[in-house]
Amino acid sequence: MRIFRNAAAAIALTAATISMPAIADDHGGTDAIDALYDSYLEPLFVHFHKNPELSFLETETAKRMASELRAVGMEVTEGVGGTGVVGMMRNGDGPLILLRADMDGLPVPEKSGLDYASTATQIGQDGKEYPVMHACGHDVHITSMVGTARRLAAMKDQWSGTIMFVVQPAEERVGGAKAMLEDGLYDRFGKPDYALAFHVGSQLATGKITASEGIQYSSADSVDIMVPGIGAHGASPHTGRDPVYIASQIVTALQSIVSREIGPLSPAVITVGSIHSGTKHNIISDRADLQLTVRANDEETRAQLLAAIERIAVNMGKTHGLPDDLPVTVKVSEGTPVTNNDPELARRLNNVIKRDLGADTFLPFVQGGMGAEDFAYFVADEYGVPGYYFAVGGTPPEAFEAAKNGGPRVPSHHSPLFKIAPRESVTLGTRAMIAAVMDLAPAN
Repeated sequence: MRIFRNAAAAIALTAATISMPAIADDHGGTDAIDALYDSYLEPLFVHFHKNPELSFLETETAKRMASELRAVGMEVTEGVGGTGVVGMMRNGDGPLILLRADMDGLPVPEKSGLDYASTATQIGQDGKEYPVMHACGHDVHITSMVGTARRLAAMKDQWSGTIMFVVQPAEERVGGAKAMLEDGLYDRFGKPDYALAFHVGSQLATGKITASEGIQYSSADSVDIMVPGIGAHGASPHTGRDPVYIASQIVTALQSIVSREIGPLSPAVITVGSIHSGTKHNIISDRADLQLTVRANDEETRAQLLAAIERIAVNMGKTHGLPDDLPVTVKVSEGTPVTNNDPELARRLNNVIKRDLGADTFLPFVQGGMGAEDFAYFVADEYGVPGYYFAVGGTPPEAFEAAKNGGPRVPSHHSPLFKIAPRESVTLGTRAMIAAVMDLAPAN
């Protein structure tokens, strides 16, 4: 079960947040959103940040989001794809627009130094207890979704259509979007005309937005390799087969895939993030386990990487004398394809951002790493739903300047030190979402 180190404070904050009145109708755009943040969204963000939950276990977060969406008059369905929530805001004839926010945290102990830092722990699906932190900004996403919902509800005279608010579980496990679709998301609630989402970025300055007109995120696959062995005394290695040695040879050999098999103009990453084996200095164990993350920018390269990993791992076991009844096994446990923005929709909404939020707000997109996103499932070719995914700056410019001058580095996502500027991030994400909806679903 989940444990909060300061349960009384969490309960008090929740009660105070629920009792806050909604902001009065104010169609003033930026001023209205800023006022909404100060009066309502700030304590909501703090609540979410202090109370994160692991993937597929976001029960309390889902309940709170369902309550927030119902509070603005939506039809709300819970338990979609596990803990997913869907809220439908209907406002006459017009397009059906999916707005998605992911809600899961990470098994990371928070060391940000924030006075509202998470001290929560939770029992994971594997039965182990973990510290939990919003180390990727999903608390920004769901807080902004509430802001977007409240403002759109107050602005119904300015747009027409239906908004599908999707509160998605398990993005960190790249499994939540697929689970919601397999639970009939589009059959039950309608296939959207457009799908939109954003991610706060710690490596992007506050006040800035960027989005690609093509690839936005790489593919990602989690690969598990099990290397069997024949246990023996550490002083007599010749009497067994050492899985640690075989695993180390696999790790080294895998690096040849990117350097010698993938074309030099095709980005690819193979990272061995975990290797476990053995219990004592002088015992050769009978098993080693490796965990990999694999990234690519196109499906052809993705398939080539996965095939090469299996070929090398299996045959490395044979090379080192593992018998046929003890083969190395390779399993892809989780994966998501490349996330591509629809070019026409991206051009349109990028121009909307420049027009409505200011030309200096938008930055040309540059892929700086090979992060991945399961938003790709919502806009897969089989559905034909145009998608637009954008990034919102989360770190004040002065933090980058300080780092450049020898100060603290800006923490990356998934770091225990991760933190963003919530007010700037939430309000800008909300403004961008509202601008997009107003352009795609104008009033009749």
